[in-house]
Amino acid sequence: MSQNYQVWTKADLAQKYLSGVRSAIPLATEQIEIILRIIQGTRPQVNNFLDLGCGDGILGQAILSQYPNSQGVFLDFSEAMIEAAKSKVADDYQANLEFINQDYGLPEWVNKIQGKAPFDVVVSGFSIHHQPDIRKQEIYQEIYQLLKPGGLFLNLEHVAPPSKLIEQLFDELFVDSLYAFHQNQGNKNQSREEINQQYYSRPDKEANILAPVETQCDWLRKIGFIHVDCFMKLFEIALFGGIKPEV
Repeated sequence: MSQNYQVWTKADLAQKYLSGVRSAIPLATEQIEIILRIIQGTRPQVNNFLDLGCGDGILGQAILSQYPNSQGVFLDFSEAMIEAAKSKVADDYQANLEFINQDYGLPEWVNKIQGKAPFDVVVSGFSIHHQPDIRKQEIYQEIYQLLKPGGLFLNLEHVAPPSKLIEQLFDELFVDSLYAFHQNQGNKNQSREEINQQYYSRPDKEANILAPVETQCDWLRKIGFIHVDCFMKLFEIALFGGIKPEV
């Protein structure tokens, strides 16, 4: 297994991502709106959910905004990310939440949350792509087992581009978004070229192990998920998932 994703355990990199890159993701607001729409359309009630590879907990926080009485589990292998999630969501929903510092790249992560399962919803955002493809498929199987019948899995993810052209279009869009974000934040000292150089030389780039969204949807179908679809896609960003059938 590649250990490149371990760069995310570094507090400085995690904070840099949360204060810059995460906030500059193109169509970030729309992505969350679609996630909530899918949840509302498929789950009449959300009693509990898992935010897997939670980062600062933005997806779980969105679920809590719509289902404030639900029980949330936030799991990430980066202690810095867990602390960021606690500071973002814990004050408002302290009694409803559990934060778990655990590497789900290792199969034994399931044992840490088995007592909280099964879940109505499992979400993951820009995290599973750090795992090798074989491990991705195992994780999807583990998620399937952790869901209630009728439970929903949604993965907002960085996926492999089908061509160099699509990759180039995505990179240019992301650099433009980063530049605009920093300009709006009052950081006008950095030129677009400087941001471009930082983007292409970022230390986490080698941690990415990207797979096509079509391939990953096929994996979900083979596991047993139904209503599998890519619900939203923008070059290398895709929201996809499926539902565990009712018994």
